[in-house]
Amino acid sequence: METKEEGKNEKTFKGFGKKVDDFLVELNEAGEKLQKEFQDKYEELKVSAEKFKKEAENNERWKEVEINLKKAGDELAKAFKAAFTNKKGGT
Repeated sequence: METKEEGKNEKTFKGFGKKVDDFLVELNEAGEKLQKEFQDKYEELKVSAEKFKKEAENNERWKEVEINLKKAGDELAKAFKAAFTNKKGGT
């Protein structure tokens, strides 16, 4: 009877070991898949960050252009005021 019981236990543990091995294989495959997905997302984020950085730089340039154009407009307005004020005062 003991031999039958030992054989049954060995079979149970063998089946359990096989299931554990299968689980570990699936776990490794899932880990590899997740790592690949993570790398893909990371690359996408790097590209998006670079694009965002370029857009931000362009926005900064346009802000600078806007500021300089405003300054030029103010200077032009001062020049017109000076020109017309002198003309009226001289007449």
